[in-house]
Amino acid sequence: MANDREVLREVWEGKLPIAFKLDPDEVVELQQPDHFYLMVPRLSYFPLVTDKVRKHFLRYVANDKQDREMWLEYDGQPIKWHYPIGVLFDLLITSDDQLPWNITVHFDKFPENQIYRFSNKETVESYFMACLKEADVLKHRGQIASNMQKKDHNQLWLDKFEQFWAVNRKLMEVSSEQEHFKYIPFRCYMEDGYRQKLIKPVAEDGRRKTLQDLLHEMFPGRNNVNIKTHGMIPPLETPLQWMSEHLSYPDNFLH
Repeated sequence: MANDREVLREVWEGKLPIAFKLDPDEVVELQQPDHFYLMVPRLSYFPLVTDKVRKHFLRYVANDKQDREMWLEYDGQPIKWHYPIGVLFDLLITSDDQLPWNITVHFDKFPENQIYRFSNKETVESYFMACLKEADVLKHRGQIASNMQKKDHNQLWLDKFEQFWAVNRKLMEVSSEQEHFKYIPFRCYMEDGYRQKLIKPVAEDGRRKTLQDLLHEMFPGRNNVNIKTHGMIPPLETPLQWMSEHLSYPDNFLH
């Protein structure tokens, strides 16, 4: 059971400063709009935090494009909205010296072949819940999420620490017969997407597996794999069970 509340709260409160700017080619006013600055939660998703960004830039965009889906770009690369914000930053940015994160806003030429469309925030919630249920299948054979009520799902979708953990603790508990999860829900990200694999938190001899063991199983023969999560490089000797309980994103995956 995840019970180190200081670690949980530190992870929960992680934020990133972002400077949004409208693509100059889409500006129809004589004057370029000011950048729009936001502190955004690492654990959230861009469609949930960019309403104010859209409102700020909308009047600078041609009338026939104002109803179009807004999309984001960094360094010429469309941003995948279904990745958590913290994951995107750790994947795309090499150093905190590059803060604030400069992101370009678009209302035109949606890159259909590179990122998914999302029709509304319910789309994001559906994706989040699908990930959470997948994580529960890996950890508990799906027994916890399947017994949750709609109000429990709603609490998991709230951006409030106490309410979220009041429900999420059930997903982080282990049974009296077993002191660990069946498998560790995780995703290893690379430039071309992510990888995941069935990896148990304990070895056949009962030894607790560590992050080092996960890397050996995921990338056999490679000794130069760099791992970052929540903006930090965790020690390779960190137990996987502990990482899953304390460093998972709200969808219950280690990213």
